[in-house]
Amino acid sequence: MSKRTSIGTWAYTIGPYGPNPIDFETVCSKLKALGFDGVELGSFPPHPNPGNPNGPNEGWAGAMPEKSQRAELVAQMKERGLGFSGIAANLWGEKLVNTDDTSKYVDEFRKNSEFAKDLGIGGVRVDCVQPPTIHREIDYATALKRVAGAWKECCDIAAGNGQYVAWEFEPGFAFNKPSDVVRVHDAVGKDNFGLMYDTCHGQMVGVVGVRQEGEKEVFTSQVELIKLLHGRINHIHLIDSDNQCHKDANGEDETSSHPPFGLGVLDFDVIVPELVKAAAPMIRHDWWTIDLCFWPDAWAATETCKKALDGLVGKYGA
Repeated sequence: MSKRTSIGTWAYTIGPYGPNPIDFETVCSKLKALGFDGVELGSFPPHPNPGNPNGPNEGWAGAMPEKSQRAELVAQMKERGLGFSGIAANLWGEKLVNTDDTSKYVDEFRKNSEFAKDLGIGGVRVDCVQPPTIHREIDYATALKRVAGAWKECCDIAAGNGQYVAWEFEPGFAFNKPSDVVRVHDAVGKDNFGLMYDTCHGQMVGVVGVRQEGEKEVFTSQVELIKLLHGRINHIHLIDSDNQCHKDANGEDETSSHPPFGLGVLDFDVIVPELVKAAAPMIRHDWWTIDLCFWPDAWAATETCKKALDGLVGKYGA
């Protein structure tokens, strides 16, 4: 069976699209017309989400706290002929690295995991929440203990819901060196915990080394990073890299820029076969997902990216 194709819906709700997000119905209609098999849900307003983590849901766009609402969404997606490849949980309002009490983070993960279960979603994305500069404030061992401890709890919750957890390592968050990625994965040590490998983040973390605290730790090519992570990857995002970061409101590097296929430097005919070999065998890898996060014209770029992804599926996604 060939890989199924999806795209992250957050590309149309945050960053440049924050002031004028594209509604979920419109997104689904366009993706279906372009031949996508599904969406990867950014579970935060205005797209479908489990509800406001900090208060009442009134005015919280897209909130679906009731199981009946979730069942209706499942029926609508089935009618559209679209599935869900995964979910990006809304955890950015919580603390992780900079607190001994990670219970609120874990509670919000639980809410998103239960939401994902009701939607039939098998994988939940996490990240380190705090930027890499947090390593200047908190010693490495303490930071690692907090992250690994919280994610062990999250993995147990996910396992109870029949899900895996995928950590999206990237330059904009803590533990963004190749050795960090291995160390964190080992420290969590759960069978349903793995790495979300985004080819743009792979370039920026493994080759460019942007936003790494202290001495840079890089390889000459992504292939070396992928080989280092062999057997640890349980979710895949495919998109190009121009060796640049998206800039924050102050013009400072934030995280990877995610340019559309063909606007960067990546050789996917080298990278994708290595990713196929490196993917963890115990996880179903039937989705390849486009990530256009923070790209200023993601809506217009979606069609050309789908054609490029179809080409990769045709070559390597059998």
